[in-house]
Amino acid sequence: MGGHLPAALAAARNAIRSAVPRGASVLVACSGGADSLALATSAAFLARKGYLDAGAVIVDHGLQEQSAATAARAAAQCRTLGLDPVIIERAGECSGTEAEARFERYLAFERALEATGAGHVLLGHTLDDQAEQVLLGLARGSGTRSLAGMPAVRGPYVRPLLGLRRADTEAICHHESLEYWQDPTNAERLALRNRIRLDLLPAMDAMLGPGLASALARTADLAGTDADYLDGLAAAELAKLAVQTGPDALELELPALRAVPEALLGRVLRMAVASLGAGAPGFERLLALRLLVAGSDSAGPIQLAGHVTATRLGAARGRKITVLHLGRTPIKTPSGEN
Repeated sequence: MGGHLPAALAAARNAIRSAVPRGASVLVACSGGADSLALATSAAFLARKGYLDAGAVIVDHGLQEQSAATAARAAAQCRTLGLDPVIIERAGECSGTEAEARFERYLAFERALEATGAGHVLLGHTLDDQAEQVLLGLARGSGTRSLAGMPAVRGPYVRPLLGLRRADTEAICHHESLEYWQDPTNAERLALRNRIRLDLLPAMDAMLGPGLASALARTADLAGTDADYLDGLAAAELAKLAVQTGPDALELELPALRAVPEALLGRVLRMAVASLGAGAPGFERLLALRLLVAGSDSAGPIQLAGHVTATRLGAARGRKITVLHLGRTPIKTPSGEN
């Protein structure tokens, strides 16, 4: 290990202290890359000092020829650092898309949490990752929640390094004599995220000057604060409006739903759909739901993810008022009822 303690390493250790309470049991999600190894060595230091208990979880997606060897090498590095336990989880089969791989990775994290009894998984995302996430949200035309990027804490998942740059994690690995793995797929320009990292951000830096990534990360922090507040208001509205009509169905009275402020309506509808176990509706489906609520010519049904349908039901079948019905089975709407 090199000379004096670099500022980046001190910052990483302090960030973990700030993110998780003393005595916590954590698993570091480690791929063997610079970010996760920097996180692993910082957590291992705090474990040696008695601040927390730290293990590691390595997820092998099996999507690359050497993936098993890469996972084994990362596990060996974590054990050398003193992390215990160190678990290798094999992800379920997927087509290789980023979204599917992420879904399987988090399932693997959940299994590791259950197996070890740990309370947190530490993820190595950095400020650079956050900047890329904000630009991805802009490219997709997303709302405030997407512009908020990745939360520092969501459930058991903690991202202590969002204030550090990728160069910082590489400097930590150099100081700690840790040889990190460089994922060859990160150099492929097929994925939009890679094009943002390799082409767009450097071009924007050259045009707008340095500090762009930090500015984008600040945007995420500000948007996240707003999004959290609006989500809280939307959840309160949904709790007032939703009536559970079955194990997989709920109804919302349309006059009351139409009175919800426009800034909250989309959130209320997304939460209502998600409460039935479906994925959050995208822009097109959400627009269709809004039109259904507003009283468009069609009364539905609108097919959503997770076999959920949305239908506008009129004042019939004992109802005194028109409702939006969300359920896992299609509802046959009587002729002329809208």
